[in-house]
Amino acid sequence: MSSTDFGTPNFNPESVNLTSADPAQVICALAASGNEYNGNLGARISAIFVIGFVSSCATFFPVVAKKIPRLHIPLYVYLFARYFGAGVIVATAFIHLLDPAYGEIGPNTCVGMTGGWADYSWCPAIVLTSVVIIFLFDFGAERYVEVKYGVDSDADIQEAVTGHVDRPISAAQEDRALSIAEGRREHEDRQRKPSAFEKRYIEDYDSEHGDEHARKMAFRQQIAAFLILEFGVIFHSVVIGLNLGVVGDEFSTLYPVLVFHQSFEGLGIGARMSAIPFKQGSWLPWLLCTAYGITTPLAIAIGLGVRTTYNPNSFTANVVSGVLDSMSAGILIYTGLVELLARDFLFNPMRTKDNKRLTFMVICVLLGTGIMALLGKWA
Repeated sequence: MSSTDFGTPNFNPESVNLTSADPAQVICALAASGNEYNGNLGARISAIFVIGFVSSCATFFPVVAKKIPRLHIPLYVYLFARYFGAGVIVATAFIHLLDPAYGEIGPNTCVGMTGGWADYSWCPAIVLTSVVIIFLFDFGAERYVEVKYGVDSDADIQEAVTGHVDRPISAAQEDRALSIAEGRREHEDRQRKPSAFEKRYIEDYDSEHGDEHARKMAFRQQIAAFLILEFGVIFHSVVIGLNLGVVGDEFSTLYPVLVFHQSFEGLGIGARMSAIPFKQGSWLPWLLCTAYGITTPLAIAIGLGVRTTYNPNSFTANVVSGVLDSMSAGILIYTGLVELLARDFLFNPMRTKDNKRLTFMVICVLLGTGIMALLGKWA
């Protein structure tokens, strides 16, 4: 334990006067448990391969199901993967990122009671900043696509069709709006009448097989948000991978829990990626799946490399982990609630009208959220 951690080199955690001791020093002494590595090297090495394999398979599955139709994976299997994964992302944000962040840099922690960290509640501030930045980035990207490609907003189209306008519009604009509205009505009619393609992935059919211009627009609007999502999840994966490499008696419990934890997160990543209209034959979705699949194994390997020296409970480690977890929580909160739930269920004009399918999708979201929240009891 260093003076950097506790603010003074004279603090002796083995001889503390509770009536006069600085509470921050006491909390820091209790938290700094040191390196807990206790062997089990073979099992820890196996975790590199087991977690890498299982999480990669889970990540690739939704993408494979969507991109390779000849595999004939049933629609409801794909829907389960996609919407279970959406629920996982939401639970990860609150249970696996926000809560640990408070435990690392929150008001009642060693970091939160030391120096400038004690002057303000930085954990929610970082989360809020992250959410606002992601919102501005997402809105800017969507507006850029609208301006560059001359896309009218839904409000403009609605005004043109209904006649409720606050400004004059040209005949050409009105004809274009009516044409778009008619196209949407035709699409809704196709949804209400079961057809060959409705039996598989109807909600994404038009974006991938329709107009090339529309596909490019959808891709540009969605890929930036996805990259931010994966960035946040990868941060989290690095931290838990390092911890698994050096954790002590908790290893036997943490190992199997992280197998499920990383698999479910991978399912969420793959599910979100499967909804993005990548160009036919694009290598990018496979590269992004691979990037997630290898992140935790690499972090575990690094953790094993520093297993006798790395202290996950040190002041510096808590600062780094707390800031990264707060940033990642903000990213996943915005992505899970806005990009996944709101966009898929509330504001999706191509959402299926089949109540049975909608009920199944909602149940999958709740199941993913509940199971991932339950895993938070152990990891």
